[in-house]
Amino acid sequence: MSSSSGPVLYDVAGPEEKARERRISIVLALVLVLVIGGVVALLARNGTFNERWLVLVDVPTNFSGYETRHVWQAVFRGLLNTLLAAVIALPLAALLALVLVSLRSSPIAPLRWLVIAVTEFLRGLPVVLVMFFGILVLPGATQLIAVVFGLTLYNAAVFAEILRAGIAALPKGQTEAAESLGMGSFLTYRDIQLPQAVRMMMPSLIAQGVVLVKDSSLGYIVGYAELLRSVSRVADALTNAQYLLPLLTVGAAVYIALNISLSRLAVWVQRRSSFARRSPARVVGTPPLA
Repeated sequence: MSSSSGPVLYDVAGPEEKARERRISIVLALVLVLVIGGVVALLARNGTFNERWLVLVDVPTNFSGYETRHVWQAVFRGLLNTLLAAVIALPLAALLALVLVSLRSSPIAPLRWLVIAVTEFLRGLPVVLVMFFGILVLPGATQLIAVVFGLTLYNAAVFAEILRAGIAALPKGQTEAAESLGMGSFLTYRDIQLPQAVRMMMPSLIAQGVVLVKDSSLGYIVGYAELLRSVSRVADALTNAQYLLPLLTVGAAVYIALNISLSRLAVWVQRRSSFARRSPARVVGTPPLA
């Protein structure tokens, strides 16, 4: 059965097809529950879920001077430091990416070659290595500056490549039409190519933004007190390696919740902007249509 509102690329599922899809979904959900249950049972049999998890609600009394509130305070401080590094690095990486992709569209060939070389060089470096370079090269660099330095340079190169791919995917007829209207290359790039590339590649940009937040955990290696390092310090303070598993699990849960929230927020912003573009403009001073 086809839709009467216009051409579609697939047939609309009928009642029997929908019922079969529901049955398949139920079976797959049951299989997933059984697999998760089996994994949990195996971990429980190996002693994974023992009294070590009580550290999240009641620190053992033999650790004098260290209370449960200190555990959650460390998690909160680590989360704030993670967000701080990401909030600083993300806009810097986006601005630098715009500069790189704009220079790559320059009509000057040597400049394009230089930008290509810089972009490929930054993409080929591990983020941790760039962070170490930040500590060694930047005068008086703190751990935060080193983390922001590494996240900014690496992700700027990736963002630039994503935008370049979006520009390259645009129909060439748009550029030809802009030229026929007398628009120069700069105006064509600024008003036509770049906005469409950003909208087209928004899912990839969002995904890379989530990667940037996760990569902030690499600051652990350069001594930055982000979430991972904070929970590890708690385990060191308790002088018992068995508490590392529940603490790292808390850190993983916080990372997952944070990244899912950021993804949902970005999708909401994208939908809002798409709705605003589709809404018909009304001239100020004219009455609305009846």
